Amino acid sequence: MKYMLIMRATDEAFASMGDIDFNEILETMGKYNDELIRAGVLVAAEGLADAEEGVVVDYSSEPPVVTDGPYGETKELFNGFYILNVASKEEAVEWAKRQPLTGAGVKTEIRRVTSIDEFPQDNEWIQKEKAWREATGQL
Repeated sequence: MKYMLIMRATDEAFASMGDIDFNEILETMGKYNDELIRAGVLVAAEGLADAEEGVVVDYSSEPPVVTDGPYGETKELFNGFYILNVASKEEAVEWAKRQPLTGAGVKTEIRRVTSIDEFPQDNEWIQKEKAWREATGQL
């Protein structure tokens, strides 16, 4: 089963990481990533650029409204993610507990990634997506 570990931090927690040498951050994260790779559970991992570079598309009106970051009333920002292929939610939790660069104001949300096999297989759109995944080596 695949699980997404979504790394979130408050503005204060994110700002406090600015005090850490960037090479130290790379080494710390690199060691954790290496553990995931050696365990054979890492599917993907990415960090995100600063929220000030992002935009929000709000669909509560027509046409949708696009707003530049940083985002208004956000208390926590989504800073990056891992996708792990593990046997259970409990195993995903154990990996999340080992994440480096954590502390007050930092959280990891864990969500199961649904498989295309969980959707109605006789649906035309599911069949098209499966064909695309097969053609691109993703299935």
